[in-house]
Amino acid sequence: MKAAPVFEAGNHRWWVLYDHDERRVIDSNVYVLESNGQSAVLDPGGFEIFPEVLAAVAEVVLPSSIRSAFVSHQDPDIASSLPLWNACNGNIEWHIPSLWEGFIRHYGALDAKFLCIPDEGGSMVVGGRKLEFIPAHYLHASANFHVYDREAKVFFSGDVGAALLPAGHSTWAGRQGPESAKAFDEHIQHAQYFHQRWMPSNRAKKDWIDRVRQLDIDFLCPQHGAIYAGENVQRFLNWFDGLTVGTVFPR
Repeated sequence: MKAAPVFEAGNHRWWVLYDHDERRVIDSNVYVLESNGQSAVLDPGGFEIFPEVLAAVAEVVLPSSIRSAFVSHQDPDIASSLPLWNACNGNIEWHIPSLWEGFIRHYGALDAKFLCIPDEGGSMVVGGRKLEFIPAHYLHASANFHVYDREAKVFFSGDVGAALLPAGHSTWAGRQGPESAKAFDEHIQHAQYFHQRWMPSNRAKKDWIDRVRQLDIDFLCPQHGAIYAGENVQRFLNWFDGLTVGTVFPR
């Protein structure tokens, strides 16, 4: 795994950890926040990639500085590494959807410190900075959350915005400037099948879009694929708004 910066302002930093060349498991992004010497990891990944993720984390923050972890939903690519993280750092507080607590405990680490997120959302504080848990139910899990850093304008969107991209793809779905629209158009074709197959509810999609349009976002960061920045955040929201989901039925 490699680490790349997403946002930095003084002692407030975000990184994405990624491996766009390895294809043995589904391509997953892990995000790390550091604030005033404390750190958090978001959707820290599966058991299979734990050694690579831990090594990449150690390149940007001290693993002992991790005080919080966020789990958006119950899938194994999200948090089956939980018992390994807990063994390395038993001080981590795990923020997980309340509905999925009993399922996530099946990964092990029954002594882990679980803080359950109610359906309406909530927040956690890392190094004095508040991160908000934004409800994203049925996108795609029935209890699902995203994370918003209002100060950095970073929005971790989990599976929303994800794309099934070829190996070696860029970390960014276009940046600011005249080429950003072209980069977005080339990128988004890899996102259509994922959203139509994994997202089951157009009503839930509309609720999420209405909620997220009220936020000021510079970086929309999915768990799979590339990051949307600047103008491409609104391009994605417009595209997703016009997409009918739950329409792919394998035979």
